[in-house]
Amino acid sequence: MDSRKTPSDSRAVMSEVVLPNDTNPHGTMFGGRLLSLMDKCAAVAAMRHAGIVCVTVSVDSVEFTSPIQLGEVVTIEAWVNRAFHTSLEVEILVEAENLIQKERRQCNHAYFTFVAVNEHGKPDSVHPIHPETDLEKKRYERAAMRRELRLHLKGRLDLKDTIYLKDDLIAAISRRDL
Repeated sequence: MDSRKTPSDSRAVMSEVVLPNDTNPHGTMFGGRLLSLMDKCAAVAAMRHAGIVCVTVSVDSVEFTSPIQLGEVVTIEAWVNRAFHTSLEVEILVEAENLIQKERRQCNHAYFTFVAVNEHGKPDSVHPIHPETDLEKKRYERAAMRRELRLHLKGRLDLKDTIYLKDDLIAAISRRDL
């Protein structure tokens, strides 16, 4: 039996109806409420892969592209793109569905970074992830590029020490499909 974990093994999906206490005076979902749900779904994906508690350490590239209306169903899907030594990148996709009109649309997309922690609250190693499909392999490679970019921007990685960004920093920053 193959014990290698794939991105699809980590997949987590949550759905919830947007109720009045989830909305602002415009009748749209609070961004903070949505981020909370995204964090929970992403944590499930991270822990599903790691097999231990994982905590959020960063949230990148949150894009609110369409408001989610009162009464719509919000569906959040999360999966692990790449596992590093103790950290994992989780990608999150959010869709809203109007059940009456039978319409679905993408509303949000983000990357969260988690760190696996042991029972003492200290970082613990995680198993690598093994992408299978072409899309999973593309996400896997881009996760490494995003990680290097995050570390470089935080001053924790010198540009000369990067693998993916040495010749591509401008392209990496300007490309939206990272």
